[in-house]
Amino acid sequence: MIANKPSGGPLTRAQLLHEIGLSPQWQLREQRAVALAAPATLPDERRPALANPITAIAGLAPAPAAPAVMASARSQAIAGMSWEQLQHSVAACRACTLCQQRRQAVLGVGDLAADWLFIGEGPGAEEDARGEPFVGPAGQLLDAMLAAIDLQRGEDVYIANAVKCRPPNNRTPEAAEIATCAPYLQRQIALIQPRLIVLLGRAAAHALLGEVGSLASLRGQTFTYPAPQAGGHAIPVVVTYHPAYLLRTLPDKAKAWEDLCRARRLMRAAQAAAAQAAPPLPA
Repeated sequence: MIANKPSGGPLTRAQLLHEIGLSPQWQLREQRAVALAAPATLPDERRPALANPITAIAGLAPAPAAPAVMASARSQAIAGMSWEQLQHSVAACRACTLCQQRRQAVLGVGDLAADWLFIGEGPGAEEDARGEPFVGPAGQLLDAMLAAIDLQRGEDVYIANAVKCRPPNNRTPEAAEIATCAPYLQRQIALIQPRLIVLLGRAAAHALLGEVGSLASLRGQTFTYPAPQAGGHAIPVVVTYHPAYLLRTLPDKAKAWEDLCRARRLMRAAQAAAAQAAPPLPA
C-alpha cells in the first residue's frame, strides 16, 4: 500500500524514496560511463588531464601517427641525405608496392655535378637487372640523342627516373608511386644543382610539374623548377618524348630533335648568365 501525504494524497516519487532512505540523486552506471566519455562537458578545473580519456580508461595503446605525418617525416629525412645515404635509403625502400617485384632499386647514373639532368619514367627489365637507367634499346637511342647535341653519358650529364623501382610489365608509373618516390628525385636535384632539366615522357613531367596537361601540350614550352637551395636560380625545364615512345613512333623523332635543340639553346644561355654573374678571377 502506498503511503499518503499528510493531506491524504499519494506521495511523490522523491518523497517515497526519502521515506525509505534512498537519495534521488543516485545515477545509473551507464550515465556515469557517458559522463566519463565526454569530459569536455565538465568545467575546466574538473576536466581530467588526459589527451584521450577513453583510451586511458580502457588501457589501450594510442593510435598510430597519421599517414600524412609519417610521409612528412620521411620527406624531411630524405631532404637531408648525402649521396651515400640516398643510395642506401633507395636500396632499402619499402614505401610502395613496386618494391615487391624488383630485383634492385635504380637511383641514377652520371656526373654528380652535371649541368644536364635527364629524367625518365622508371626502370625497365634490363635496368632492373643491371641497376642503371636507360641501358636497353631506349638507352641506346638516348645515347644517340645526347651525342647529337655533343653530350655523352656520364660527362656533365646525370640520368634519373621518376620512380626508382620497375613497375610490373614495364607499365607507366601510377600517380601514388610517383608521389612516394618524389622526395628522392627532389633530393637528387638539390644535390646535383643542374642548370637544365629535360623530362622524358609524361610520367617524368607529372613527377616534376604535376598534372598540367598532355605531353604534346607541354612540348615547346619552358617551365621552371624552383631553386633547390637558398639564393639559387630557378632551373629551366624542357619536356620531350621518352626514347621508348620514339622507338614505336618514328615520325616524332623530328619533334624530339626540335626539343633537344631548344634545350641546348637554353643551356648556353644559362651558362652565359652564370659566367657573367661569377666574380672575376684574381689577377
